[in-house]
Formats: sequence, structure tokens, C-alpha cells
Amino acid sequence: MASIDTGQRVKKLREQIRTLDYHYYVLDSPLVPDAQYDSLYAELRELEDRHPELRSADSPTRRIGGQVLEGFGQVPHSEPMLSLDNSYNEDELLEFDRRVARALEAEGPFDYVAELKLDGLGVSLRYVNGSFAQGATRGDGKTGEDITANLRTVRGLPLKLRSQGLDRPLPEVIEVRGEVYMTRSGLEQANLQREMAGEPLFANPRNAAAGSLRLLDSTVTAGRPLRLFCYQLLGAGQNGFFAEHFAVLEYLKRVGLPVNPHARLCHGIDEVLDFCHQWADKRKSLDYDTDGVVVKLNDLAARRELGHTVKFPRWAMAFKFTAERARTRVSSIEIQVGRTGALTPTANLEPVQLAGTTVARASLHNEEEIERKDIREGDWVWIEKGGDIIPKVVEVDLEARDKHCKKFEMPSTCPVCGALAHKPEGEVIRRCTNASCPAQVRERLIHFASRNAMDIRGLGPAVVDALVESGFVRTVDELYRLEVEPVAALERMGEKSARNLLEELEQSKGRGAARLLFGLGVRFVGQRAAELIVDRYGNIRALEGVSAGELEAIEGIGPVIARSLAAFMAEPRNRELIGRLAVAGVDLGGQPAARQELLENNPFNAKKFVLTGSLEFFSRAEAAEEIKKRGGKVSAAVSKKTDYVLCGRQAGSKLIKAKELGVETIDEATFRSWLEQ
Repeated sequence: MASIDTGQRVKKLREQIRTLDYHYYVLDSPLVPDAQYDSLYAELRELEDRHPELRSADSPTRRIGGQVLEGFGQVPHSEPMLSLDNSYNEDELLEFDRRVARALEAEGPFDYVAELKLDGLGVSLRYVNGSFAQGATRGDGKTGEDITANLRTVRGLPLKLRSQGLDRPLPEVIEVRGEVYMTRSGLEQANLQREMAGEPLFANPRNAAAGSLRLLDSTVTAGRPLRLFCYQLLGAGQNGFFAEHFAVLEYLKRVGLPVNPHARLCHGIDEVLDFCHQWADKRKSLDYDTDGVVVKLNDLAARRELGHTVKFPRWAMAFKFTAERARTRVSSIEIQVGRTGALTPTANLEPVQLAGTTVARASLHNEEEIERKDIREGDWVWIEKGGDIIPKVVEVDLEARDKHCKKFEMPSTCPVCGALAHKPEGEVIRRCTNASCPAQVRERLIHFASRNAMDIRGLGPAVVDALVESGFVRTVDELYRLEVEPVAALERMGEKSARNLLEELEQSKGRGAARLLFGLGVRFVGQRAAELIVDRYGNIRALEGVSAGELEAIEGIGPVIARSLAAFMAEPRNRELIGRLAVAGVDLGGQPAARQELLENNPFNAKKFVLTGSLEFFSRAEAAEEIKKRGGKVSAAVSKKTDYVLCGRQAGSKLIKAKELGVETIDEATFRSWLEQ
């Protein structure tokens, strides 16, 4: 048990760190250097690890639960998360002001609050007794997805609200709306890490933020530099709690929630327009993207009187900044083939200056987009930067079109390897069906070697580049034909590194059919889908000739996955690749009957396990893999449905929970004896 002094130190550290977070994220005024903050944080984490009984859910160290979700639950919103009506010029904003006057039967000027419109992901946050309890996406406006675990990792989001200095106690339940975003510098940092890991780069901060919040593993989300601004308190105008929206923003800051510091209380629509004009240029000095200004009536009672339509509140309007445009000519349209085989048409442009950079290329996305805008080689076009980042062709200057410009046609075969370019029903993108296509080789090799696939340590992006550039490897099976001397001669390798790599390759042959299927990079076939498919068919060779309908009959496999895998196996070159892997000695799996016998005759089959503490002979991931190979399931949390809790050294709260619920616990020795069975 922890001493009284230790408990007081833990309490003091938490208060210190919360205060530092408040000054850093809310007041934008750091109190101490990063190194000092890190030292305090490390001390708190060490004390909580040493004394698990002192842990609390709202501790600053409890942001990352490490839970890998199977999917997101649904969260009904207590009030709809509505969209905003947009205006694109001054006249439309002035008309909004006149509508407010007519509806309220009052003369202006009205007080409005002007706030910068962030390009992020809208979220709903719920606090109970001051502690963060639940967070959700906007979803369809009525129901969102439960992303609580991921939101806990956002450093600017307080896990516990501040109550000191308030003139009234915190309400038992507080619901707040906000926007999660990523800064431009954060995007640069994230993309640098992804480039080093051989992963595709994020296109823009919004995509990065939205994608990060919808990851099923919160530990990955924790590595993304996400930030938060809050802008609404639900029920603020009820029971005389607040009369004005600007006071609500001040209250949100006082309780510890970050609010955009550039919000302004404007007296009349003319001051709103002045704010919009200022930020049309000033926004470029910010480290985050804003594409407009949100204009809100300040009087909360007047808001209730105005109400809302099915889609929009009648008391708010978004003023969108005019995107900078440039006119240039399409010199040619070429097809690029990506890692997944996607054929993407790209316009090569006569270089033109736009938003501070020279633009010479723009993605045309897909053939339907080209047809809709009728873009042709030789056309004069207007281009913009979507979100001021990604160049896009907005429209064609038809009056300037040369009569010799011909309509563009997408190829039906891959321009790199000549394989069929398949366009699945209901999709707009054609894809090369040849897994050995040279254009896809580099990224496919990196994916094949990744930790959750064949886990080939030492085969990182730099080594892959060297192997591809030397001509030693063009398809994944050629990895298993490498020899020490040629590899050792590559730049920055040497004999020792070459031998280590070949040893890793040899070990990877036995990773199993599910990892191999995932590693082949079949579109839509993730880890779980690969496991379900291999459980049913046993051997990857057994998938040859299997129809999409048969695959779809597997519980957990939907029509999109089924069609994709069936198309992959129908391509002769993919079947030849699998055959070459078999010849190289790579495990393609056993037979279904043998697999079923294995499942039926072991204590893991159909049982749900939870792991806690440190194991001596396994990492947690290795132990989980052994359980799943034998038909068991692994969960992150203990519940009444848990069959066994595997306990290692320093087992923590999960062991306590198991005892409370009467769930059977086993030690590592028992676990190993079961494995031997």
C-alpha cells in the first residue's frame, strides 16, 4: 500500500500537470519548459505504476488505454449536431442579418459573435461530475460514433474540468461541442514519421485529424498531434444559466476547455463584415486551416425564438472565404498507379503561381470527375487549392477550347504492366489487378514486411528502395531468393546486416496463412478479415476459384471484401505469385479439416481472454497471437463474458476486476501447459 506522503505527492503532481496543461492549451501561455513538464509527467506515471491503487480515470497519465476496438458504438446526440448554412459573399451575409430582423420583428443592429471556421472534425463531449465521460463524432447529426478512447488522447482535452474560481458549482452533466483539428506543423511532423515508416502521407490536416479519430487503436491515435477548440455549451441559455453566447465562451475557458482566441463580439453586421475582411488575409499567418467565419447571434433567448430548420440553425451562418484561383493550360493527362493499384488521372499543367507556390500538377481523381467537368488535354482551366493545400481543377474555360481537343478515355489496362484495370461495380476507381505490377512493388514490399503482416525486421523503406533499385526484388516471392553476397554489397548493408535480413526472411516463412494473406495487400482485406477467411478455408490455395458469394457467406465478411478477394484470386499472375511463395517454403496454411480438429481439441477454442501484467516468455502480442491461432478471442477489458484472465507479474486493475466478477484467472505456467496440449 502507498504511504500517505506518496498519495499526497500523486495528488499534487496531478494538480500541477492539469494547471500546466490549462496554461499551455487554453491560455496559450506555457509556464515551464517542455523538459520540466516531461519530468513531472514521468514522476507521476512511475508512482502510479508502482502503486496501481492510486490510479484514477481522470489522471493525466490515463489518456491512452491501449484498447483495440472491434468497431465504434453508436451514441445518440441529446441535441442534433446541425450543419451550417453557407454564404459566399457580402450580400448573402447581409440578407442573413435581414432574415434575423424579420423573424424577431426587431430592428438591428444585433450583436453577433464571429468565430473562425476550422477545417477539422466536429465532436460532442460529455462530462459527468467534472470528469470526461464520453465523446462522439457528428455522424448523421442525430447519432454519432463513440470515439471516447481516441478523444482521451487529445492533449488539449481536459479529462477533469476546473472548478476553482467559478461563481456557481459545475453542473452534474456538461455537454460541449467542439472541433478536433491538426496544425500544419503537426501535419508536417506526422507525415515525416509516416514517410520514415513507409506509410502513405496524409493529404491535408483535416483528413489527418478525421482519420486519426476513427482509428480502432487509441495508442496509434495518441501518436498523432491533434488539438481541440470548443465553441458551444448545450443548454447554456436555459434556466437563466447564461444570457449571451460570448459569456459561454469565457466560461468554457474558465473550466479548462480550449476556445479559439480570435472570437470577437461584434455590434452589428458591419463589424462582422470587417472581421471577415481582416481574416481573409490574416488566416495565412495561422498554423491551422480556416476556410471561413461562423457568425452567431449572441442573444441566447433570441436564438431559441429563431429555432432551426431540419438542417441549419436560423441564428447562425458560415461566411466562406473566396479561394484563390489561377488560370492555366492542361498540357497532358497521365495515369499514375498507386500501391493499391488505383489508376489515378493527373493533369500536367503549365506551371502557374497559386497561393504562394508554383503548381504544375493536379489530381483529376477519377474518370467520372473528368467526364463531369469535361476536362481535355489542351484545355484552359481554372484551378484552386482545396483547403489552400491540394491543387484541383475547378472548371474548364470552354470559350477558350481548341476544336482539336479530344475527350479523354481511361485505359482498360494498367499503363505500367498491361494487366486488366478492373472497375468494381458501384465504384469510380479502376485498379490494376496484378499484384506484381512494378508501380506497386515498393509499397507492397513495405506492407508485406510490416509488423502485422510477415513481420520482417530489418526490411524497412531504405532497404526496400535499395533492393528495388538494384533489380534484385520485383515481387514479394523474390525476397526469399536473396543471397548474402549481393545483398551485402548494397549501400549501407554489409555482410552482418545481410545475414540478419536473410535470417528474418527465413523465420517469416512460418508466420501463418492469415498473416500472409494480409501481407499480400488485397484491397479491403485487413487483419481480421484475413483471419476469418483462413479459418474457413485453411489454405490460401483453397481460395482459387472461390466465388464472391461463397466468401460473403463467412460471418464477418461483407460483399466489398468478398468481391475484392475474388477478383484478386481470379488474376492468373496473382495465383502464380502464391505458387512461387509456396515453392520458396512460405506457409500457405493447413487444410480446413485439420484446422477444425485443432480448434475443437484445445482449451482456447471459443473462449474470451484478457491479458494483464508482464509475461516472462511472451510479449502480450505474442500471447494474444497464440490464443487466436487456437480459436480463442482476446479482449482489452474484463467483463462477465470474459472466460479467463491471464495474469503476469504486476497484474493491475484487470486482476481486481476479475476477482470482483468471479472470472477465472490463470498464470503463465498454466497458459504454457495449455499451449503444449
